[in-house]
Amino acid sequence: MVNKITSLAEYFQKYQESVANPEGFWGNIAESHYWRKKWDRVLDYKFEGKNAPDINWFVNGKLNITENIFERNMFMRKDQVAIIWEPNDPKEAEIKLTYGELFEKVKQFANGLLKLGVKRGDRVAIYLPMVPELAVAMLACARIGAIHSIVFAGFSATALADRVNDATSNVIITSDGGFRGTKSIPLKVIVDEAVEKCPTVKNVIVLNRTGEEINFVKGRDIWWSDVIKGVSTENTAAEMDAEDILFILYTSGSTGKPKGVVHTTGGYMVLLNILLKMFFNTAMVILTGVPLILAG
Repeated sequence: MVNKITSLAEYFQKYQESVANPEGFWGNIAESHYWRKKWDRVLDYKFEGKNAPDINWFVNGKLNITENIFERNMFMRKDQVAIIWEPNDPKEAEIKLTYGELFEKVKQFANGLLKLGVKRGDRVAIYLPMVPELAVAMLACARIGAIHSIVFAGFSATALADRVNDATSNVIITSDGGFRGTKSIPLKVIVDEAVEKCPTVKNVIVLNRTGEEINFVKGRDIWWSDVIKGVSTENTAAEMDAEDILFILYTSGSTGKPKGVVHTTGGYMVLLNILLKMFFNTAMVILTGVPLILAG
């Protein structure tokens, strides 16, 4: 396990350790996380020959990243604030969610997705403003093994369609609209336009954010509130392989077609933890308990 780095000399010492013995270095960090099954080998790679390059981290390790976020932290952090949401309008009430409250929402929405037919390996596009439900949707996908792709809610219908089609997403999670300063952004209108070019999309989940009247396609569109209506908050996380895809993050596409960068479950979890500890002397809510602040 690597603690916070307090000096440049300490950073270089850790760097030299990682170069001299990468398997030992990364294996030591990974030991501080919860695994359902420990890996057989920390790193397996080849840069030459057929199917090269081929790089695999924590080979045959089994886990679910949300168990490292929630179950591992519930005893100590259940009542600790996990998310602070600052609204776009200062007159609107601030929202604070504890680990326990966030966990309940994630499990319930995960069950709602399963009820809707979303399964492990499905691709889910998330096109939401900066609201707490953005984190809930992302974590719920990880909980059930669905691959999420977050698309900036300022992108055009064409940019959204490009990313949905490339990932072959069958679900889009959006809201009726969003706020940017004094403006109301019609997100559902943008989604409707994008979906016309996206044959793989079966459902559009819509969060009520602005309360504006929207077009609603029967059989395709469903309100977020209906997804979770009457749904249990009891949920067991899906067991994932360390090399299973966790999410796809697309480049801006400013130099051509946007490219999807694939992040796998085990390696992403371990790397993110150490990066934030080493370079920011902190760590995000999902691994060590510092509140995640959203504004929007």
